[in-house]
Amino acid sequence: MNKFYLTTAIPYVNGKPHIGHALEYFQADTVKRFHQALGEETLLLSGADENALKNVQAAEAEGIEVQKFLDQNSEVFRLAFETLGIDLDIFQRGSDPKTHWPGVQKLWKLCLESGDIYKKSYKGLYCVGCEEFKDETQLENGLCPIHQKKPELVEEENYFFKLSKYQDQLTKLIESNELKITPANKRQEALSFIKSGLQDFSVSRSKERAKGVGVPVPDDPSQIIYVWFDALNIYMTGIGFGTDKDGWKKYWPADLHIIGKDINRFHTVYWPAMLLSAGLPIPKQILIHSFITSGGQKMSKTLGNVIDPFVMIDTYGLEPFRYYLLSQIPIDSDGDFTEERFKEIYTADLANGLGNLVARVAKLAENSGFEAGRPIEEFDPEVKTLLEEYKFNEALAWIWKTISLADQRINQEKPWEQKGDKLKETLDELVKLIQRIGFNLQTFLPQTSEKILTQYQGKIKAGPPLFPRLANETKTSA
Repeated sequence: MNKFYLTTAIPYVNGKPHIGHALEYFQADTVKRFHQALGEETLLLSGADENALKNVQAAEAEGIEVQKFLDQNSEVFRLAFETLGIDLDIFQRGSDPKTHWPGVQKLWKLCLESGDIYKKSYKGLYCVGCEEFKDETQLENGLCPIHQKKPELVEEENYFFKLSKYQDQLTKLIESNELKITPANKRQEALSFIKSGLQDFSVSRSKERAKGVGVPVPDDPSQIIYVWFDALNIYMTGIGFGTDKDGWKKYWPADLHIIGKDINRFHTVYWPAMLLSAGLPIPKQILIHSFITSGGQKMSKTLGNVIDPFVMIDTYGLEPFRYYLLSQIPIDSDGDFTEERFKEIYTADLANGLGNLVARVAKLAENSGFEAGRPIEEFDPEVKTLLEEYKFNEALAWIWKTISLADQRINQEKPWEQKGDKLKETLDELVKLIQRIGFNLQTFLPQTSEKILTQYQGKIKAGPPLFPRLANETKTSA
């Protein structure tokens, strides 16, 4: 049996899960369910990036002990996967000294043995939000463009990694697609960053500045391993690197990392360079999604346009929310979300589209005593190809073309006016179309797919609406 191992990005736990997390987790779950449907052994990993200075500062701001803060917030993220209906296999925490730290220190030692880690004094501007040093060219009016805060001036002795050594090798790996980066515009961003000239980067922090939180540098207790060197390794420690040799080798290298565009270079440049240094296989592919705006603007509490994914789910249901994010947010560019637009899509695509079709044909089938045959259990070739290319919105658009085709057939044939063999022939065609739709939807909307396929087997009976019509209510902003 073929295996498919994929991961989400490992989030900081200084805040709560937001709509961007929901998008990424829905994408990952869709990919996992697709490969399961193909008969592959799949494994989906996520976790918690806990050894970050921003987590320490958040705990201090709340006035609670750091580990207690990490325990509480990591549990919030773990439970979020359940609420979002994600079929998650592993949730690896970065603060676990038994399952995570041994692998982090092992990777450090392997890079050290390759001669790629050295110590030097350094002075630079450090953005706590990004957890990285910035140079002046990366700032806008002296501020981090992502967090809109002035970086701290830091001067201390740290260990550095020889990233510059891997510039040519990384370029070849990406250009040859041995390290495949999707979509093309994010691949070009990674190549442009590499070709601009790679600089060695700091891979440790003083224990004092890290507030003692994190994985100690082997043989140097005065230093803590840099959070990105640490957290990226969750992709391996979660499957046993450093603790379970056989388990780790079974699944590594990862078939797919799914991440956001703000952490592109950490995954497409730093991470493969560290693995090359350690003599370890690099991941096969990295899928990079963009951001979600609201009303064309970045979400912010000041503007009052932050969408709470869990309020959306409580108000409208899990799968309508999942459908919107997968169908309306493209991989290669930012997508927009407003509650008004969501309600339009819900009504047009789900209530009046899919839901109405399923209900109409079920009623016709019940009235005529029609009995369904076994569905064809394979994806439409177009849907399969688009899923393989991670074009979720285009795959759903194709499925909705099938829904439109079925509606057209009903309007053309007028089965309510037909009788005998002609009615049976029309219903057979429509039922097979709906069974196809149900099968194709299993990776995108698993609950809805199961309802359709269950209803459309044997003697078909009319049932409650898949997507009830909406009452006028708006209450999802955080």
